[in-house]
Amino acid sequence: MDATTQAPYQHARQLGQQVLSIAPGRSLIAVTVRRGGAFARFGHDHVVASRAISGLVAPAAGLADFSFRLDQLTVDEAELRIQAALDTQPGADAIAGTRHNMLVKVLDAERYPLVKVHVERGAAANADADADADAPLAVSITLHGVSRTLSIPVRIERERNTLRATGTVRFKQSDFGIVPYSLMGGALAVQDQLELRFDLVALAP
Repeated sequence: MDATTQAPYQHARQLGQQVLSIAPGRSLIAVTVRRGGAFARFGHDHVVASRAISGLVAPAAGLADFSFRLDQLTVDEAELRIQAALDTQPGADAIAGTRHNMLVKVLDAERYPLVKVHVERGAAANADADADADAPLAVSITLHGVSRTLSIPVRIERERNTLRATGTVRFKQSDFGIVPYSLMGGALAVQDQLELRFDLVALAP
């Protein structure tokens, strides 16, 4: 995080508020990518995931900032495909090809290596929401050099030194200036809409 992003968390600490760190080994972001086009039956749906998520959460301030690197994404982990109800498992060569196409031809990961997320909840909502309520949060996502703010219901569970946030959201790649991958003039293509689920755990230092 840069100094500007760090500043609200330094201020929260000065006020005696708790600041938690996202635990990479216990957190997950998984995106289901579905095939489309006239020849869709010849392709595969995929699950792309990150477990290397880092960032900070200030619960009392209703703030969170975190990021993950695109070049650390995994493709088609067997367990995640089962959880996404995908009943096939692509081979190693197909997975390697998918990862290359995703990073190089679609996401331009060398130029835009990071996905950054900024989360806010207003003071009133922060005070009124139950700890485990599905509270809508304003989530700003920066992907492929484009930032978009989405209202996402998030289930938050709190213990004294732990916060867990879970939920799902659908969004379009084209909203972030991304052209979905396609072959043969779109006869075999990736659908524009993606399905993202998250399970983020933040712990006291």
